[in-house]
Amino acid sequence: MFQTFDVTARPQDAIPRVARLRAWMADRNLDAFVIPRADAFQGEYVAPCDARLAWISGFTGSAGFAVVLAQRAAVFTDGRYRVQVRAQTDADTFETVSWPDVKLPDWLADALPRGARVGLDPWLHTMSEVEALRAVDSFEVETTENGIDAVWADRPAPPAGPMSVYPDALAGQTHMIKRQGIASSLRDEGLRAFVTTQPDAIAWLLNIRGSDIERTPIAQAFAVIHDDASVDLICSEAKATHVRDHLGPEVRIVDPADLPALLAGLDGPVGYDAATCPVAIGESLRDRRAVTDPLAIPKARKSPAEIAATTEAHLRDGAAMVRFLRWLDEDRPSDATEITVAKALEGFRRDTNQLRDISFETISGSGPNGAIVHYRVNEETDRPLAGDPVILVDSGGQYLDGTTDITRTVPLVDPVPSEIVHAFTRVLQGMIAVSRVRFPKGVAGCHLDALARAPLWAEHKDYDHGTGHGVGVYLGVHEGPQRISRLSRVPLETGMILSNEPGYYREGAFGIRIENLIHVVEATRPEEGDDREMLAFETLTWVPIDRRLIQTDLLSPDERAWIDSYHAGVADRIGPLVTGTDRTWLMRMTAPL
Repeated sequence: MFQTFDVTARPQDAIPRVARLRAWMADRNLDAFVIPRADAFQGEYVAPCDARLAWISGFTGSAGFAVVLAQRAAVFTDGRYRVQVRAQTDADTFETVSWPDVKLPDWLADALPRGARVGLDPWLHTMSEVEALRAVDSFEVETTENGIDAVWADRPAPPAGPMSVYPDALAGQTHMIKRQGIASSLRDEGLRAFVTTQPDAIAWLLNIRGSDIERTPIAQAFAVIHDDASVDLICSEAKATHVRDHLGPEVRIVDPADLPALLAGLDGPVGYDAATCPVAIGESLRDRRAVTDPLAIPKARKSPAEIAATTEAHLRDGAAMVRFLRWLDEDRPSDATEITVAKALEGFRRDTNQLRDISFETISGSGPNGAIVHYRVNEETDRPLAGDPVILVDSGGQYLDGTTDITRTVPLVDPVPSEIVHAFTRVLQGMIAVSRVRFPKGVAGCHLDALARAPLWAEHKDYDHGTGHGVGVYLGVHEGPQRISRLSRVPLETGMILSNEPGYYREGAFGIRIENLIHVVEATRPEEGDDREMLAFETLTWVPIDRRLIQTDLLSPDERAWIDSYHAGVADRIGPLVTGTDRTWLMRMTAPL
């Protein structure tokens, strides 16, 4: 059971909290202190005890950081959150900085006098982050205790949820086979061991799951994988009680208090990932070598069993979505609000009797709230649907056999304003382009990202988020390293699951996003094709795309054929799983254009 804590700073809270932090800084002769969103595991979602950025600033986005100086303070975040950060922070206390356009080392060099001392918690910053800061010679970087923890009087306790066994039949491989594969790659690289600080990688490797983070079934732990395929799992004995027999003698449980001695005693060379390993661990290794995480690609390349399992989860989730969309279209109460919608959708998923949790907080954004890319409705922002033209609903479920993530934009009025229909159709064209693409092996997400944006670019429009992220199987809804993004140079490989979610947002008016999950497969070579290896995407998500929002005369014949084929697939797969008015509605919504 998860405990819920309200740790977010209100505008009236930020001033005294920042003042207490500045007093702590002054006692230690620090001119600046950096507060990241991250925890020691570099997780996107953090436990309440690690929500330091929200506590000090009020900003609850999943990416960003704050810097507090003696006379200034700033919150840095990217384009997904620029509307949100202005709404959640006190402008008199925190200025907002566009990141990564503005780099932290450059900002600090401009903001601080020469020789200033910048403090940071070595457990919350990676080796690569600190190396970039130390490369600037105008200030000194000091690793220290955490100033937020020192002044946060009622900070919640760290999570201590039990681990559970993940079935080998769903994983497709035993943890022994996985450990042996990673050990072989270590030997090939000349490494004696690798230190992983990524809980989702540990969960995948050992076929376990956890309960430390709400919405994501991971256990907060570190691990050392040795070249003999044995593993030191750093967590409490109590946390591992239910998985001890499953793990066997080659997986040793090491108490977190014994971690320093374990790291100091490792005979090198020992690998670590500079992009994810905290300084406190990396600098404790005597013979360390920065390498690419050897678990990242094997975890991302789903086994046939994982693909088969998540396919079933997506069909189950698709049926729940159809029931929800029919309710939203025909039965929602006249006084329905964004919260009404989010609660109703979770209820339809729970009716499957197989939902473990939702996979993230449902984004239910009506009208202008839909333009906030990662909007999270609460009692203060809740908006009635009446009068708004569309609602954007981005949601997902965690099932034992798969993790889902789907976005649909739904009309609330008839007719929908033509500018929204036009923009929706351009977004749809980008989504279709990614769905249909064939590409050579070795192509990365940065090569495909422009396909989704081209219809919008042609009209001088764009969106400020990636086109797709990786997705786990009963793990993180956002999983690396694979992405469809102009920043991603990781080659796509068979078995990788990604989202395909272009969008368009008019600040203060409306938001549009369409999202399906897809996975990478070997492309079937047509008769006239060359004899070369090519890849393609197969769709996992089968839920209608609202035909009332499509301006059909903008679509090419091939695009019309794709949407009709997709809707025929939805009817074939989901039709048998729903009945009565839900099935009648589904057949109407999946009719050919």
